Amino acid sequence: MSGTLIRVKQGDRGLMRPNDQDGVPFVTQPPIKLGATPERSRWRAGTGWASMIDLIDVVLVDDHAIVRTGLKAVLNIARDIRVIGEAANGIDGVSMAQRLKPHVVIMDLTMPGGDGVAATNALVGLPNAPKILILTMHTEEEYLLPVLKAGASGYLVKSAADRELVDAVRAVARGEMYVQQNAGHVLARGFLAKDPAGKERARFDRLTEREREVLVLIARGYSAPEIGERLSISPKTVDTYKQRVNEKLGVAHRADYVRIAMRLGLLAEE
Repeated sequence: MSGTLIRVKQGDRGLMRPNDQDGVPFVTQPPIKLGATPERSRWRAGTGWASMIDLIDVVLVDDHAIVRTGLKAVLNIARDIRVIGEAANGIDGVSMAQRLKPHVVIMDLTMPGGDGVAATNALVGLPNAPKILILTMHTEEEYLLPVLKAGASGYLVKSAADRELVDAVRAVARGEMYVQQNAGHVLARGFLAKDPAGKERARFDRLTEREREVLVLIARGYSAPEIGERLSISPKTVDTYKQRVNEKLGVAHRADYVRIAMRLGLLAEE
């Protein structure tokens, strides 16, 4: 039996000998996918089908070996994710990332011998820095905000790892931020606390365009008739908009309007 091996299109049945009589696919080592490297591509063949997959290389950093084993088992189910290293503390994790250059580092937050925050600070400063997914038991603001501020790309509690870990790894590898839905309110509250005008800005953004115009004009000292003339509406309609602004912003006096407008930089020269 003789024949020349030919390369068939993606999705065709294996690599065939044209002169084979039995029609059994002959599978050989495939060429590397364009743009991929041998160590970051995986040849998959099954029931006659074959495909090339770009891999997401991952390093696990957790001080409990049993946790690393469980995470690895979850990730190994995904065809596009490969665990290439494990470390038991932040210092070793940074060293391993420098050597292996993974796409993603999954890291526990609290570990002896170098915690997740310190390690994250070190990792984001590396050339071609990996994306960092923090995996921990904590959801409190004092734990969540520091790691994200340090440069982590995501945050996942360990109790959700079996359901969300694969999606989280893929998301951060794409350059997205991954935060669990139930942690969103914690983040919002924390970032608003860091920004003194954040709460006012959030409430101001809920106003309609006309309500914003009325707020600014009241803050500048215009009366209802003057505002009505400028906006081509009646003074009574101005009062209606003012009442809506009061209800949405929780204010009642012109001084409140001035304070909000000043903090949001709305009193620039006309």
